[in-house]
Amino acid sequence: MSQEYETYSLGNWKLQSGEQIDNAHIAYKTFGDPTSPAIVYPTWFSGAISDNFWLIGEDKLLNPKKFFIIVPALFGNGQSSSPSNQPQPGPFPRVSFFDNVRAQHELVTKHMKITHLRAVVGWSMGGAQTYQWATQYPGFMDLAIPFCTSAKTSLHNQVFLEGVKSSLIAVKKSRSAGSGKIGLNRETAESYSWSEEEKDVGLKALGRVYAGWGFSQAFYRHRLYETVLGFRGLEDFMVNFWEKWACSKDPENLLVLLQTWQNGDVSQQEPYDGDFEKAMASIKAKTLVLPAKTDLYFPPEDSEYEVACMKPGVGTLDIFPSIWGHWAGGPGDSKEDVEWLDNKLTAFFEANPGDEVANLAEKLRNGLE
Repeated sequence: MSQEYETYSLGNWKLQSGEQIDNAHIAYKTFGDPTSPAIVYPTWFSGAISDNFWLIGEDKLLNPKKFFIIVPALFGNGQSSSPSNQPQPGPFPRVSFFDNVRAQHELVTKHMKITHLRAVVGWSMGGAQTYQWATQYPGFMDLAIPFCTSAKTSLHNQVFLEGVKSSLIAVKKSRSAGSGKIGLNRETAESYSWSEEEKDVGLKALGRVYAGWGFSQAFYRHRLYETVLGFRGLEDFMVNFWEKWACSKDPENLLVLLQTWQNGDVSQQEPYDGDFEKAMASIKAKTLVLPAKTDLYFPPEDSEYEVACMKPGVGTLDIFPSIWGHWAGGPGDSKEDVEWLDNKLTAFFEANPGDEVANLAEKLRNGLE
């Protein structure tokens, strides 16, 4: 698959926080025919657009010959507006999942002239955006499939992310100002720059903290990092998987994404005004929620409550029977879990056909106008 992507200008993008991203843009890539039923498939924490390609293919449910697949990038991922592509170093505005999904909605409706989606699907922070779509624009899609994620970042998840964030900013001789806040006390533009040593030490520390969360206890007990992923031992895995991943990222971008994630909550928008149960009950799209049995920060019991808050007949819960922890849902390292997920997606689409013919006809009409 081609690695290139496109960008769409959003202008000065006003945010829930009251701030704005000046000259904002959203990065995206599409697959398939624009007249086919459309699916939005957002990126995840730290992920580039290309990191979503593993679930797209002619042998999978996300088949470009059947669907028009749109992969939009989160603010802060380094491709959409991010600290790393700002003209000058300095504070990046506080963005939320709401701000991201509103930008995606504008991309889809104003730029692509799409008036209805077949589905929104996503893993991890991509799944949080799936929930955000389903509550922010309830009538806009037929199906929503969030996997290994949550509609509201749990307290335990916030604690986990505090450890990740604090390990990174400790190298700047700073500490967290609290969950949902970046935490660095900075007064000059220069203080937003990171030396190579600071990046090396801070990002490697972040990678090692994350290593205890991305995979489950059983994954390590069974040494799948050796038997499946091919590493020569635990330290080889820590260095050449986790540290390598972390050191490929920009620290300021990660801080923006961490702040977005920690503040995740679909009820923090009108008309819900903090009422989580009301927000979940607003979902109209048929929703398939897929947690992993051994995910350490999106446990199945949280997903069970989310589905219970939906109206009868809207939500369905199924659980990855996997020891890969959070990685059961992506990004494609466990071949058995990819097959399990794709089979679940296929069955859910077949069980909920929607009005694809009408949607296709509407797109064709729009193309002729």
